[in-house]
Amino acid sequence: MSRTHDIVALERRRFLRATLSGGALAVAGGLLMPRLSARPTAAASTPAVGGDVLLECFADDGHRLGPCHVRKLVLTDAQWRERLPEASYEIMRHDGTERAFSGMHEKPPVPGLFRCLACDTALYDAATEFDSGTGWPSFWQPIAKQNVIESTDRMFGWTRTAISCAGCDSHLGHVFDDGPRPTGLRYCMNSVALRFVPRVG
Repeated sequence: MSRTHDIVALERRRFLRATLSGGALAVAGGLLMPRLSARPTAAASTPAVGGDVLLECFADDGHRLGPCHVRKLVLTDAQWRERLPEASYEIMRHDGTERAFSGMHEKPPVPGLFRCLACDTALYDAATEFDSGTGWPSFWQPIAKQNVIESTDRMFGWTRTAISCAGCDSHLGHVFDDGPRPTGLRYCMNSVALRFVPRVG
């Protein structure tokens, strides 16, 4: 087993222990918009079958650890309810959207990265966040393309590209083609799906 894999496994175990011992994580509140799709939920006692996924892993100081195989986080619906705050559960597991300007959407004043609230996968570097004026955290690229999954969302009569976390299949937001240079993309995320980690050192 590689040192990179060991580091990632240790970080994930530490995150899981902190989450379980500390209860639900605190997130900025706000009312929720109606659900954007009807994602089928797993039976309370039968989680879906998971497997290994190849992600690009990062230490909390932003150091790229390189590609690593990580076991996809797969839980029952009851376990997701226990793991996530209510607002995050509705959005991440049922494809909802938080109301604009209801969460922590401003660019942080210090360098750092954003991780998935559910499984700790690195998703965005704060250096790629910009003020889109939309009321949701917006980034011009993910920290690594393989850490997010794109899928087609045809709800409400138009086609959009939904973004979910490759580490746990949780819904994060959508990507649009009206962003700034250099990519021209706007990854519009729900703040309650993200955890900001300040860069130390």
